[in-house]
Amino acid sequence: MSRRTLKLGEVLLGVGGPGQHNTWLDPRIPANASVDVNWYLARAREAEAAKFDLVFIVDSQFITADSPNHYLSRLEPLTLLSAIAVHTSHIGLVGTLTTSYNEPFNVARRLYSLDHISGGRAGWNVVTSGDAGTAGNYSRDEHFDYPTRYGRALEHVEVVRGLWDSYEAGAFPRDKESGVFFDPDKQHALGHRGEYFSVVGPLNLERSPQGQPVIFQAGNSEEGRDLGASVGEVIFTHATSLAEAKAFRTELRERAAAKGRAPEGLLTLPGIGVVIADTDEEARAKEDALLGAKSFDRALRELGRPFGWHDFTRYDLDAPFPDVGDAGARSFRTQADAIKKLARDNAFTLRQVVEHLRESARSPFVGSPETVAGTIEHWFEEGGLDGLNISVNAAEEFALFTGRVLPILRARGVVRSDYESTTLRGNLGLPVPGNRHTAARAIAPSPALAP
Repeated sequence: MSRRTLKLGEVLLGVGGPGQHNTWLDPRIPANASVDVNWYLARAREAEAAKFDLVFIVDSQFITADSPNHYLSRLEPLTLLSAIAVHTSHIGLVGTLTTSYNEPFNVARRLYSLDHISGGRAGWNVVTSGDAGTAGNYSRDEHFDYPTRYGRALEHVEVVRGLWDSYEAGAFPRDKESGVFFDPDKQHALGHRGEYFSVVGPLNLERSPQGQPVIFQAGNSEEGRDLGASVGEVIFTHATSLAEAKAFRTELRERAAAKGRAPEGLLTLPGIGVVIADTDEEARAKEDALLGAKSFDRALRELGRPFGWHDFTRYDLDAPFPDVGDAGARSFRTQADAIKKLARDNAFTLRQVVEHLRESARSPFVGSPETVAGTIEHWFEEGGLDGLNISVNAAEEFALFTGRVLPILRARGVVRSDYESTTLRGNLGLPVPGNRHTAARAIAPSPALAP
């Protein structure tokens, strides 16, 4: 068995995601980076040259004037990833698609098309949509409640996977000499009728090189963790300490094992920010400057997002944190509850909550190349993570990681030196799912032996 190695993901945030209020002012970042396909192509090629496992495109479908700059105007994930696919050869292509506002057949077809276009490099980040306002863009009066969101999500993924098994391997001989294009015995309708979806099938696309796209999942609620343990193969998360990262990874694997899954088949990739300079002192000063450049007013307005974009600007900043009732109950409930608990436990004012959240954005991965590499290695060896996702804005900052940190990790055997496969599954070390109909055929009695 080959040695366990760190998996690497690149998250492309263009002109700046949450908390990156003034990132777009950096002269090294094109002001239109979030909608410039060439900016994405260049970053993906850089990540592929560094042998990253995947590039990840985040998404949501509801914005306000207070949304992060990158969210205000950005490209749709699968359209963008299809463009990246034809300009790369090995790097995985992972995009967010919501189960709350998509139908399984559309999702199955779009992702499987990307998988064929890329030669087996597609991945699906399964989300249920935290922005409750999304409902208004899809002819709904309100967002689904949590039980409905996650009930739909589980069934949605099961249906999509069933559609991906519509064709067994070898269903299309395309033998011109015999005139046989297609073997109908290897085509299978789905015939699904469940609580939330009714899908006949089959999908009109043959089996892909990696069998099925890799299922990613990001959700920290009780329901989200259960969904990840049920269907996820790679879990996106965030962690501010090694202890927190270890606890999350252990819990998800225990949940997966309780569901009859092999826990080692569940990889955890926290999103991290890295700040690198020649010395630890210079790196900390660099991080201080980044945090100091944040806008308090923008942070105050962004605070409303987990609460269903509740308006916090109307409150006295120096009064106790306001009672907002059940705001966020159908939005990012877990995050909203955590903020309310933080305020309650510490008797924080609204101003103190905003300032605390800004300070809590400090990264454990700050320092010289040797320090950052050592911290990553320690987290990896201690079981805090299986890989990491690095947010990318300025190419020059990403180059500090690929050019100065990665060589150290490679020399220590933490990161592989080259791709091991042309598929995302192969590079992540994940098995190719067997086709359910092929498996059933294998255990079915021979016609000659059948009673």
